[in-house]
Amino acid sequence: MLSKSPTEQYTYVKNCKETTFFSGIPLVDLSKPDAKSLIVNACEEFGFFKVINHGVSMEAISKLECEAMNFFSLPLIEKEKAGPANPFGYGNKSIGHNGDVGWLEYLLLSTNLEYNSPTLSSAFGQNNENFRSVLDDYMCGVRKMACEILDFMAEGMNIQPKNVFSKLLMDKHSDSLFRMNHYPACPQQGDDENIIGFGEHTDPQIISLLRSNNTSGLQISLRDGTWISVPPDHTSFFINVGDSLQVMTNGRFRSVRHRVVANGLKSRLSMIYFVGPPLSEKIAPLPSLMKGKESLYKEFTWFEYKNSNYGSRLADNRLGHFERIAAS
Repeated sequence: MLSKSPTEQYTYVKNCKETTFFSGIPLVDLSKPDAKSLIVNACEEFGFFKVINHGVSMEAISKLECEAMNFFSLPLIEKEKAGPANPFGYGNKSIGHNGDVGWLEYLLLSTNLEYNSPTLSSAFGQNNENFRSVLDDYMCGVRKMACEILDFMAEGMNIQPKNVFSKLLMDKHSDSLFRMNHYPACPQQGDDENIIGFGEHTDPQIISLLRSNNTSGLQISLRDGTWISVPPDHTSFFINVGDSLQVMTNGRFRSVRHRVVANGLKSRLSMIYFVGPPLSEKIAPLPSLMKGKESLYKEFTWFEYKNSNYGSRLADNRLGHFERIAAS
């Protein structure tokens, strides 16, 4: 369990009608013919949607969730052998380098498993090879789903070639990440306020593919700034539009601002696959989507984006450095 030291200041937010979940989250069945149009509509309206019939086996999901919970159940001194997260490894409470804290612990990994060898060896010891196998099975399934979703996005917008997004994920230099967040049950919750587990932010990558156990906590911000609670569903995946995709679609898709509030009764485990482009990839609005429109963004490489935002806080608008015209 995480403890609060006198020097750490957690953020509190007013309860978002905690027991009332938003019923309007777009639902996409990837096996249906209308998946393409539903994905495009969801990305335009919410920057967020839920997918079913995603093709990732529940066995692979359950095995990785079990391994993750076994790790997070270890004594802190054992978990810290896999840290600090710089950038990969174990982290506790601190998020990034600039003062953000949350009611969580996490393990951040590269999707290139070779980069993770020191971390995994330290974290899982003799169980290292088994964990690597379980992790690889899970990530292969999620990567396949991600490619399908990205191709559906391109097809739904009549972009050619249809792999314009998915080729960035499949590039051997793709800067994709995998993160496991554990939010212990939080006994310090008030009647009217919740402690923030992970502060509000947008994801910088192209898309994020998230699943969690059946514990509430995820909230997204609607266009009018209203925060809504997302009903948990451990059998499905939730997809976030990231900053890079917002730029590539010239603002047609909007990255969704989201956060996690701590749960007072149950722990929450989430696993997120962040689809990142290669560091040298140039990020700019796709010419086929412009049709005489003015670009809202200056062209930049993924490396330049990461470098310019190294000193940012979670809630900052990280695309502000690259805006030509304020996105409406």
